[in-house]
Amino acid sequence: MSVNKVILVGNVGRDPEVRYLENGVAVAKFPLATSDNYKNKNGERVSNTEWHNIVAWRGLAEIAEKYVKKGNQLFIEGKLVSRSWDDKEGNKRYITEVIVSNMQMLDKRNQSSDNSNNNTEVVEEQKTEQATENNDMSVEDDLPF
Repeated sequence: MSVNKVILVGNVGRDPEVRYLENGVAVAKFPLATSDNYKNKNGERVSNTEWHNIVAWRGLAEIAEKYVKKGNQLFIEGKLVSRSWDDKEGNKRYITEVIVSNMQMLDKRNQSSDNSNNNTEVVEEQKTEQATENNDMSVEDDLPF
C-alpha cells in the first residue's frame, strides 16, 4: 500500500493562470508559498519559505479563476506529481506539482469586494462535484482497521 497525499496552508504567490483545453476542460496553475519560522541557536528569527506549484482541474480551476487572487490564504489538499520535458535548448527540465483534490479559502469573508460570496461553501460544493467526476481521485476504504 502507498499514499500520495499533500496538505498545504499557504499564500497564493500570483493570480492563477487559467486556460481551457480543446475539449473545454479548465486548468489553473499558480504558486503557493508556505513558510516555516523559527529561532536559530543565536536566538535570531529565521523564516524559510517554500514555493509549491499548484494545479487545479475542471471545476476547481473555474473556482480558482473566479475567487483566488494573489495573497489569498488557501488550504490545499492533493497529490504530488513529477514530470519532465525538454526545453527549447534541448535541456531536460523537471517540475513537481500538487494536483488539487480539495481547496478551501481561509481568508475572512468580505475581505475583498470581489470575494463577497461565501467562497468556502462554493469551493466545498465544487470539490464534491469534482470528486464524483474523477473516479481516479475517489477514496476507497480498504484499510484493515
